[in-house]
This record gives sequence, C-alpha cells and structure tokens, in this order.
Amino acid sequence: MNELWLFFGFLGHDQYTQLIVHTIIAAILSIVVAKLATRNLQLIPSGCQNVMEATVSGMLYIGKDVANEEIARKYLTLAGSLAIFIFMANAIGIIPGFEAPTANVNLTLTLALIVFVYYHFEGIRAQGLGHYIAHFAGPVKWLAPLMFPVEILSHFSRIISLAFRLFGNIKGDDLFLAVLLMLAPWVFPLAGYALLTFSAFLQAFIFMVLTYVYLYGAITGQEEAL
Repeated sequence: MNELWLFFGFLGHDQYTQLIVHTIIAAILSIVVAKLATRNLQLIPSGCQNVMEATVSGMLYIGKDVANEEIARKYLTLAGSLAIFIFMANAIGIIPGFEAPTANVNLTLTLALIVFVYYHFEGIRAQGLGHYIAHFAGPVKWLAPLMFPVEILSHFSRIISLAFRLFGNIKGDDLFLAVLLMLAPWVFPLAGYALLTFSAFLQAFIFMVLTYVYLYGAITGQEEAL
C-alpha cells in the first residue's frame, strides 16, 4: 500500500520502517485501552471498564469452551493480550493514512513463533520432557517411527497456519481498502469499513482460540482435541 499516503511516510516508505512504527502504535493503543479501563475501577462498571470487562468475560467463556476453566484463566494474560494487540494492529489499517502491521508476514510470523515456543514450554513443564516427547509417537508403539515425524511436521505447520492465515486475511483487507478508496475517494464507504472491522475482530478471535487450543493440547496431551 505504498502508493497511498501515510501519516508516517516522512519516516520512510520501506516496509520495515512502517512495520515498526505501526506495531508500536498498536501496542500503545492496547496499553492505553487497558489503562483507561482500570484507572478508576468501579463496582458498577461503565464506559471503557464496562467494555473491557465484557471483553475479558467473553475471552474467558471462549477459553473455557475450548479448553477448561483452569487453563482459560491461567493463560488469559497471553491469549487475551494477543487478541487485543492483534485487533488493534488489524483495525488501524482500516484508517486511511495507516497500515496494519499484521499485513506484514514478519509480525505475524513473530506472533506465531511466540505461541509455538510458549505452548511447547508449557507442555514440557506440565508433563515432563520425556513424557511430552513420547506423546508425539502416538498410542500405538509399532507405529511410532511413522507417527513421530508426522506429528513433528504437523506441529511446525502450525507456525505457517497461524502466521499466514492472519497475514493473508489482513493483507487482503488492505488491498480491498486500497481499491475501495481509489474507486470512491470522496464517498465514505460505510459497508466496506463495517466488513473490515468485522474481519479485524474475527482474525484476532481466531488467533486467540488457536492459542488456547494449542496450549490445551500441549498441557493435557490430548492432541485429538485439536
């Protein structure tokens, strides 16, 4: 989207400069929202606190549905933070003059690697290194030589799945927005913006759900739940 005017274009139009700038903006927005929601906590919430409490409750509900209550609460910090950050990163790309950093595979790959490394770490911590590695061989011992490499490849494919699903969808949204603005630059395309906002939310939701799913499978060893 370098053909479009950018607020921070004066810093350079190369993809890495814009990636860093807009990633920082998304992170700052996430922190600001969290601060606004918690700066004046009330027993009967209102405003930003009300919205964030509803959001967190929804995340916990989804986490309990995907995994269980213990895992949902324990890993809410990770899954919830990723969801909020990814939504902010997706959403800023809807605003003309900004780019969605999640439309750059370098960021989505980094997020996918964070989830990949962390769920393996938690799986090893929960089950022990030997037992965790053994579950890759499957329940049938004579099939272990076949199942082990297949399981290893399937786990590495999750990196690609997480990274390129998010990247591909948001990059497509960016291109759709670019075409929309070129075709109707003087008309505010409400339907298109509504669709892009929903897509920004949906991709953050999917990333959060998959994070919970992978954590649950690693901790419990129930890979069939994936």
